[in-house]
Amino acid sequence: MITDTTRAPRRWRWVIASALLTAAAAFAVAEAMGWPWLAGPLQQMLSEALARRVVLADGAGFQLRLIGGLRLHAAHIEIDAPDWSATPHLLRAEDLALELRYRDLWRARRGQGLRIQSLSAERLDAHLERLSDGRTSWPAGPQADASRPALPAFGNLQLGTGTLTYRDEPLAVNVQARVSWIGAETPPDRRALAPASGVLRLDASGQVRRLPLKLELVASGVVPAGHEPIGPIPLRLTASLGRTELNFTGTAADALHLDGLAGRYRLKGPSLAAVGDWVGVTLPTTAAFQTEGTVHRDAQNWRVVVDAATIGASRLNGDFVYDGSGRVPLLSGRLGGARLLLADLGPVLGTTPAVAAASVAAPAASAPLVVLAAAPRGAGKVLPNRPFDLPALRAMDANVLIDIDSVDLNTALLEPLRPLRGHLQLHGGVLNVRNLDARTAQGRLGGELALDGRAAKALWKADLRWSDVRLEHWIRQPRANAAPPFVSGRLDGRATLAGQGRSTAEILASLHGQARTALRGGAISHLAIEAAGVDLAQSLGVLLRGDDALPVTCAAADLVAENGIFRARTMVVDTTDSTVWLTGSVSLADEALDLRAVVSPKDFSPLALRTPLRVRGSLAQPQVSLEKTAVGGRVAGALLLGLIQPLAALLPLLDPGSAEAAARGGNECRKLIQRSEVARASK
Repeated sequence: MITDTTRAPRRWRWVIASALLTAAAAFAVAEAMGWPWLAGPLQQMLSEALARRVVLADGAGFQLRLIGGLRLHAAHIEIDAPDWSATPHLLRAEDLALELRYRDLWRARRGQGLRIQSLSAERLDAHLERLSDGRTSWPAGPQADASRPALPAFGNLQLGTGTLTYRDEPLAVNVQARVSWIGAETPPDRRALAPASGVLRLDASGQVRRLPLKLELVASGVVPAGHEPIGPIPLRLTASLGRTELNFTGTAADALHLDGLAGRYRLKGPSLAAVGDWVGVTLPTTAAFQTEGTVHRDAQNWRVVVDAATIGASRLNGDFVYDGSGRVPLLSGRLGGARLLLADLGPVLGTTPAVAAASVAAPAASAPLVVLAAAPRGAGKVLPNRPFDLPALRAMDANVLIDIDSVDLNTALLEPLRPLRGHLQLHGGVLNVRNLDARTAQGRLGGELALDGRAAKALWKADLRWSDVRLEHWIRQPRANAAPPFVSGRLDGRATLAGQGRSTAEILASLHGQARTALRGGAISHLAIEAAGVDLAQSLGVLLRGDDALPVTCAAADLVAENGIFRARTMVVDTTDSTVWLTGSVSLADEALDLRAVVSPKDFSPLALRTPLRVRGSLAQPQVSLEKTAVGGRVAGALLLGLIQPLAALLPLLDPGSAEAAARGGNECRKLIQRSEVARASK
């Protein structure tokens, strides 16, 4: 008997093919019907997975699609809040349509944030909470960064009416929001060409970091979920956080993600740092500000053009791009303006915010009087001790060119810098200001500054050079009767200093390095020289005939800093009349002064005490006095001789001068200048 050995395998192939076709047909039918019998099992599965009660409407109100992703439609869904929460529920929605991609579900299962491809609901009420211990009321994987809660992200969101309550203990946020979309009626003859559009409105209120928040967003021409926008959506946003206020009018391609955002803004508040905290950008602490300009968003990039910015009494402008696509955001651009007052950036240096008050005597249109107060440090302390915000330096990188027409040094005694240019770079918590170039009093200031904020204490370095600065212009010296300035000439020098600390005061208290400066072609007040030497006769003569300017043959200073204490290795002023020596120290660690000035005259004086001057006390309260031992000796000698013969009392007050000491001082000064010139030529 011969059997067909090929018939059995063929039969099994037909059986398998028939089974697969039957399964595919059954799956297709179930997919078309929406898997209504899975409502109960899905409800049970979700309840077990979330460890809380989940209620899904079954019957005609339930539809599930599995091809191409998970798509769910439910007439009603409710998810309970966790046991530890006092809120009524996590989510309650009616006429809900939810779409999830399988790859997004896979990523969420591996601990990444959940992304919802599309969500629409006629009515939705959600209560989201995050506790200080990291627990969240919504499903979330491990969170490495407590400052960025893993809230679900949305590809498309459409709500008829929605309410959201969000409370976040780590971020000190407690906000209630209401979202509504009111559709406009589309004419019958246009329904086939365009979907019905409407007005999206978002109102939010609450507190963020204990500051009151109010926000209102109105977008027109918003189309339902699943439809492509007809064109740019008109958008209006008003928001306030504390005393910071924002107004924006423009358009966006997407009202949910603000893609293609473009328009004009107006922003004002008590400090730029408050805005930086709000939007996640590192900005300096400043005085009160007001700014306006344009903004445009493209993917992860924001471009902000500052047409006009008023910060205190400063007037600035700029053009910046914020790139958030990298691991660390980058801010780049240009900062310019007509005027910058250092007082308006005083908080950056560690002082309290500048206070602007209108001057009583000045007209209303004039600039306000700016008063800068140091942070309290105790009695007699003047150096600012407000801690730096070092973590902010590590939150963002920056690459900004600076070009400001005038920088006011916050004192009427010094001429402003006109202009100031530089290149600011912030990378990995290290702030550098390179290519510093400033002009003042016909001279020039240049160099580099650096602040390393990577550790608990900031490391500060400075390498500054100045040349051809005319003292008679830089230091304002108003004098009556057309008298010459107290000091004039061209000043050159260089300072290389470094320090570390958590505030300006701590850095100054730890400074080490050196500073050298010299005066060329200078002159000094004759009266000042005679008064410094306590030459009574010649001072009286100068007063009677009028002050004149003594040529300075040499003037130089060589200072060394160690642990915040500046000591004078050499500090001398040599004139045709006298040589002035200055010795001692200035301590920035405890803000103490201990200086001694000695005048060596080159001529004879019939009435002079020639006693060293002492400057002691603190930076807040310096005290100038005569050296008591020397004064006492001369006065006592004059009194004793006066008892014998009145005219003999003048003998201790006669001063023949000290040409040798004066010459020694002049030689020391010239040697110092020569060393400085050699060092400068070698650079």
